[in-house]
Amino acid sequence: MQNYTSVMEFTLLGIPNTEGLEKMLFVLFLPFYLFTLLGNLLIFLTILLSSNLHTPMYFFLGNLSVFDIFFPSVSSPKMMLYLMGQSRTISYQGCACQLFFYHFLGGTECFLYTVMAYDCFVAICYPLRYTIIMNPRVCTGLMLGTWLGGVLHGRILTFLVFKLPYCGPNEVDNFFCDIPVVLPLACADTSLAQTVSFTNVDVVTLTCFFLILTSYGHIVLSILKISTSEGQCRAFSTCSAHLISIFLFYGPVMLIYLRPASSPGLDSVIQVLNNIVTPSLNPLIYTLRNKDVKLALRKVFI
Repeated sequence: MQNYTSVMEFTLLGIPNTEGLEKMLFVLFLPFYLFTLLGNLLIFLTILLSSNLHTPMYFFLGNLSVFDIFFPSVSSPKMMLYLMGQSRTISYQGCACQLFFYHFLGGTECFLYTVMAYDCFVAICYPLRYTIIMNPRVCTGLMLGTWLGGVLHGRILTFLVFKLPYCGPNEVDNFFCDIPVVLPLACADTSLAQTVSFTNVDVVTLTCFFLILTSYGHIVLSILKISTSEGQCRAFSTCSAHLISIFLFYGPVMLIYLRPASSPGLDSVIQVLNNIVTPSLNPLIYTLRNKDVKLALRKVFI
């Protein structure tokens, strides 16, 4: 390409149709972000300090709390800065890092929800063999697998998007760098990168979602075989919090990446819900519906 000039930075345009509302949005989003950090940190420390919570289910819940601390931190700090009137520009490397960590952590959380569904499946369908099947070695291996799977997922997507040349324009029509808003800025044919990247996201999302549905299909059948209503309620309460978190996580992901055509305004609203609101709800979901966590929290505070 003649007169080729590489883009050194991008400009984040922010949430569409919110001009003049930056300070109000900052006041609205900051409490959600702080509550997300403090709430998930509190759950992680409670699980770490409470010996009665050192079980596979709470081991995975502790990891989920860690992810819910890091995941909104990919985009929220930069968004808070420009809502306060700071620069909206982000370096080329910073944009690539945002995209990588967003999909690395998102993919890891996707795999983690699948592992947590399998944990619920074993706990309810094979309660007598639970401690044998979900032994520390298996739990550690599953956790390492989610991390490595997330890293591979994030690296593939980042390579596909940023191997393309970018020579302008450099305005990202969102509040952080993601595939649907960065790819259109490339100075080359993006059809292959777009097809492969969205196929990658779709395959990971739909495969994990199918495995989760399969696990919960067996769980429902096992719960229906329980003779007493008290036993059915106890079994359902074991996995109800996880089910709520799954729908809150997968709903926005499917709306963004599985739709045939994207809409910047709608995508930004969904991303706000996915990045800021949903991670702040997980501490409430797992504490309000879990007696063991509430008891452990009281002991920690005392």
